[in-house]
Amino acid sequence: MKLLVVGSMALDTIETPFGKEDNILGGSASYFSLAASMFAEVGIVAVVGKDFPEGHLDLFREKNIDLQGVTREEGETFKWEGKYGYDLGDPDTLGTYLNVFENFNPVIPESYSNVDYVFLANIDPELQLSVLNQVKDPKLVACDTMNFWIDNKVEELKKVLKHVDILLINDSETRALAGEPRITTAARAVLEMGPKILIVKRGEYGALMFAGDDIFWAPSFPLEEVIDPTGAGDTFAGGFMGYIAGNDITDPAGFKTAVVNGSVVASFTVENFSVRRLSGLTKEEISKRFAEFLKLSKVD
Repeated sequence: MKLLVVGSMALDTIETPFGKEDNILGGSASYFSLAASMFAEVGIVAVVGKDFPEGHLDLFREKNIDLQGVTREEGETFKWEGKYGYDLGDPDTLGTYLNVFENFNPVIPESYSNVDYVFLANIDPELQLSVLNQVKDPKLVACDTMNFWIDNKVEELKKVLKHVDILLINDSETRALAGEPRITTAARAVLEMGPKILIVKRGEYGALMFAGDDIFWAPSFPLEEVIDPTGAGDTFAGGFMGYIAGNDITDPAGFKTAVVNGSVVASFTVENFSVRRLSGLTKEEISKRFAEFLKLSKVD
């Protein structure tokens, strides 16, 4: 196995202007692993409850995603309820029920301990540190976080960042972490905390990659229909990290290509609710859209 993700597996109830779906598959590890599996072998460490459908686990198995690190505990699965407005911007959270995820204590299976690539999804920084203490010598570590941890556990987060090669966060998180309103200045401040590369996810405005003095921007793919943007950021991270792990990327051009691949795979996720579009996605579709993506900024 090349790539490990530690994060959440959830059951979401989501309403957008285009419909409402109850108890559908969600969670950072779910979106990430399905996206990454298009490029590399992936394993998950997560926890689910007794109510988590076996059919969801079968989907991961069909994609050859390793589930040794997924435990099923007494109680209900982590659940989130959200509603999007017509612009499909940030959703209103109607309910967050941590359930078994509240006591999540990631234990890395011995067979995962020598993994080459690690992605720490949006979990408590103390748990992220715990994971880093359980893996032996990965080639590359990347992580995500959110404003809640920046506001409440910033010192613990900064300890994590000293051991991370790549940080993937959004605009507001970058500014909050740096205490700086200007995105380029904020990015430089974040890089000084430890990461070699910062990816700033900007939703419909694409993604920025900061690496030293180098800045790279990849636009989002223009779509005629967007149904549900939930999980787009986690899908981006999965496509990005999956491409890196599958190709053992070490050069700047390769990381830029990984950013584009992340944007490409994320563009499919939003075309339907949950992971429905991801679950049937083919490599041929990714290659075709990647080629279309490159044309967006090409000057003839």
